Amino acid sequence: MIDLAKYLRDVPDFPKQGIIFKDITPLLGNREALTAAADQLAEPFRQSGVEYVVGIESRGFIFGPMLADRLGAGFVPVRKSGKLPAETVSETYDLEYGSDTVEIHADAIPPGAKVLMIDDLLATGGTMAAACRLVRKVGGEIVGVAFLVELCFLSGRDKLDGCEVLSLIKVP
Repeated sequence: MIDLAKYLRDVPDFPKQGIIFKDITPLLGNREALTAAADQLAEPFRQSGVEYVVGIESRGFIFGPMLADRLGAGFVPVRKSGKLPAETVSETYDLEYGSDTVEIHADAIPPGAKVLMIDDLLATGGTMAAACRLVRKVGGEIVGVAFLVELCFLSGRDKLDGCEVLSLIKVP
Protein backbone atom coordinates (compact mmCIF):
# COMPACT_ATOMS: atom_id res chain seq x y z
CA MET A 1 0.00 0.00 0.00
CA ILE A 2 1.27 3.46 -0.91
CA ASP A 3 2.50 5.72 1.92
CA LEU A 4 0.26 8.75 1.44
CA ALA A 5 1.94 10.76 4.20
CA LYS A 6 5.08 11.15 2.11
CA TYR A 7 3.03 13.22 -0.35
CA LEU A 8 2.20 15.91 2.23
CA ARG A 9 4.32 19.04 2.39
CA ASP A 10 4.79 21.08 5.57
CA VAL A 11 4.62 24.83 4.97
CA PRO A 12 5.80 26.75 8.06
CA ASP A 13 4.09 29.98 9.13
CA PHE A 14 1.13 29.62 6.75
CA PRO A 15 -1.46 31.10 6.84
CA LYS A 16 0.00 32.84 9.90
CA GLN A 17 3.06 32.78 12.13
CA GLY A 18 3.41 29.62 14.21
CA ILE A 19 1.17 27.41 12.03
CA ILE A 20 2.63 24.48 10.11
CA PHE A 21 0.27 24.02 7.17
CA LYS A 22 -0.20 20.48 5.84
CA ASP A 23 -0.22 21.01 2.07
CA ILE A 24 -1.93 18.21 0.12
CA THR A 25 -1.14 19.57 -3.36
CA PRO A 26 1.84 17.20 -3.90
CA LEU A 27 -0.57 14.29 -3.29
CA LEU A 28 -3.14 15.78 -5.64
CA GLY A 29 -0.49 16.15 -8.33
CA ASN A 30 0.54 12.50 -8.19
CA ARG A 31 -1.89 10.24 -10.06
CA GLU A 32 -0.97 7.11 -8.11
CA ALA A 33 -1.24 8.81 -4.69
CA LEU A 34 -4.51 10.57 -5.58
CA THR A 35 -6.09 7.35 -6.83
CA ALA A 36 -4.89 5.44 -3.76
CA ALA A 37 -6.29 8.12 -1.43
CA ALA A 38 -9.70 8.08 -3.09
CA ASP A 39 -9.79 4.26 -3.08
CA GLN A 40 -8.83 4.09 0.60
CA LEU A 41 -11.38 6.74 1.59
CA ALA A 42 -14.18 4.91 -0.25
CA GLU A 43 -13.38 1.31 0.69
CA PRO A 44 -14.74 1.23 4.28
CA PHE A 45 -18.09 2.59 3.06
CA ARG A 46 -18.68 0.31 0.03
CA GLN A 47 -21.26 -1.82 1.84
CA SER A 48 -22.92 0.99 3.81
CA GLY A 49 -25.48 1.96 1.17
CA VAL A 50 -24.17 5.51 0.71
CA GLU A 51 -26.54 7.44 -1.57
CA TYR A 52 -24.88 10.87 -1.34
CA VAL A 53 -21.38 12.10 -0.65
CA VAL A 54 -21.30 15.58 0.88
CA GLY A 55 -18.09 17.55 0.33
CA ILE A 56 -17.17 20.70 2.20
CA GLU A 57 -15.83 23.74 0.33
CA SER A 58 -13.26 23.75 -1.02
CA ARG A 59 -11.02 20.70 -0.90
CA GLY A 60 -13.94 18.41 -0.04
CA PHE A 61 -14.98 19.25 -3.61
CA ILE A 62 -11.87 17.44 -4.87
CA PHE A 63 -12.46 14.16 -3.04
CA GLY A 64 -16.26 14.21 -2.91
CA PRO A 65 -16.99 13.49 -6.58
CA MET A 66 -14.25 10.86 -6.66
CA LEU A 67 -15.83 9.03 -3.72
CA ALA A 68 -19.33 9.48 -5.14
CA ASP A 69 -18.16 7.82 -8.36
CA ARG A 70 -16.57 4.91 -6.50
CA LEU A 71 -19.65 4.41 -4.31
CA GLY A 72 -22.27 4.85 -7.04
CA ALA A 73 -23.66 7.89 -5.21
CA GLY A 74 -24.53 11.51 -5.92
CA PHE A 75 -22.40 14.47 -4.82
CA VAL A 76 -23.71 17.39 -2.75
CA PRO A 77 -21.64 20.51 -1.98
CA VAL A 78 -21.65 22.35 1.34
CA ARG A 79 -20.56 25.92 0.69
CA LYS A 80 -19.81 29.12 2.50
CA SER A 81 -22.74 31.46 2.95
CA GLY A 82 -24.17 33.12 -0.15
CA LYS A 83 -22.58 30.81 -2.74
CA LEU A 84 -25.50 28.46 -3.56
CA PRO A 85 -28.15 29.70 -6.02
CA ALA A 86 -31.37 28.04 -4.79
CA GLU A 87 -33.11 27.83 -1.40
CA THR A 88 -30.61 26.91 1.32
CA VAL A 89 -30.41 25.76 4.91
CA SER A 90 -27.58 27.32 6.93
CA GLU A 91 -25.59 26.56 10.04
CA THR A 92 -23.35 29.02 11.89
CA TYR A 93 -20.42 27.81 13.97
CA ASP A 94 -17.74 29.36 16.13
CA LEU A 95 -14.18 29.94 15.03
CA GLU A 96 -11.23 30.83 17.25
CA TYR A 97 -12.05 34.49 16.61
CA GLY A 98 -15.62 35.03 15.40
CA SER A 99 -17.92 32.72 13.49
CA ASP A 100 -18.64 31.39 10.01
CA THR A 101 -21.66 29.96 8.20
CA VAL A 102 -22.05 27.03 5.82
CA GLU A 103 -25.04 26.19 3.64
CA ILE A 104 -26.59 23.33 1.71
CA HIS A 105 -29.45 23.36 -0.78
CA ALA A 106 -32.68 22.65 1.09
CA ASP A 107 -33.65 19.94 -1.40
CA ALA A 108 -30.19 18.37 -1.86
CA ILE A 109 -30.76 15.23 0.21
CA PRO A 110 -34.04 13.33 0.52
CA PRO A 111 -35.14 12.49 4.08
CA GLY A 112 -33.60 9.22 5.25
CA ALA A 113 -30.89 9.14 2.56
CA LYS A 114 -27.55 7.68 3.65
CA VAL A 115 -24.73 10.22 3.50
CA LEU A 116 -20.94 10.08 3.66
CA MET A 117 -19.27 13.36 4.66
CA ILE A 118 -15.82 14.22 3.24
CA ASP A 119 -13.20 16.91 3.68
CA ASP A 120 -9.45 16.97 3.20
CA LEU A 121 -8.43 17.77 6.77
CA LEU A 122 -9.82 17.43 10.28
CA ALA A 123 -8.43 20.11 12.58
CA THR A 124 -10.73 21.49 15.31
CA GLY A 125 -13.83 19.84 13.81
CA GLY A 126 -16.01 22.96 13.80
CA THR A 127 -16.69 23.07 10.07
CA MET A 128 -17.46 19.37 9.77
CA ALA A 129 -19.67 19.41 12.87
CA ALA A 130 -21.67 22.29 11.34
CA ALA A 131 -21.92 20.44 8.01
CA CYS A 132 -23.18 17.32 9.82
CA ARG A 133 -25.85 19.40 11.55
CA LEU A 134 -26.89 20.75 8.14
CA VAL A 135 -27.26 17.26 6.68
CA ARG A 136 -29.34 16.17 9.65
CA LYS A 137 -31.52 19.31 9.34
CA VAL A 138 -32.46 18.34 5.79
CA GLY A 139 -33.12 14.75 6.87
CA GLY A 140 -29.96 12.91 5.83
CA GLU A 141 -28.59 9.96 7.82
CA ILE A 142 -24.80 10.19 8.23
CA VAL A 143 -23.07 6.83 7.85
CA GLY A 144 -19.54 8.18 8.17
CA VAL A 145 -17.18 11.12 8.09
CA ALA A 146 -13.92 10.80 6.16
CA PHE A 147 -10.73 12.87 5.94
CA LEU A 148 -7.43 12.53 4.16
CA VAL A 149 -5.54 14.09 7.11
CA GLU A 150 -6.36 14.39 10.82
CA LEU A 151 -4.46 16.73 13.14
CA CYS A 152 -5.01 14.57 16.24
CA PHE A 153 -3.54 17.10 18.68
CA LEU A 154 -6.51 19.42 18.00
CA SER A 155 -9.08 16.75 19.07
CA GLY A 156 -11.49 17.60 16.23
CA ARG A 157 -13.10 14.17 16.22
CA ASP A 158 -14.50 14.93 19.69
CA LYS A 159 -16.95 17.36 18.03
CA LEU A 160 -18.19 14.60 15.71
CA ASP A 161 -19.82 12.44 18.39
CA GLY A 162 -21.98 9.69 17.09
CA CYS A 163 -20.19 9.57 13.73
CA GLU A 164 -17.87 6.89 12.41
CA VAL A 165 -14.67 8.85 11.61
CA LEU A 166 -12.07 7.70 9.10
CA SER A 167 -8.78 9.52 8.55
CA LEU A 168 -6.02 8.11 6.37
CA ILE A 169 -3.10 10.16 7.69
CA LYS A 170 -2.98 10.89 11.42
CA VAL A 171 -0.66 13.67 12.58
CA PRO A 172 -0.05 13.12 16.32
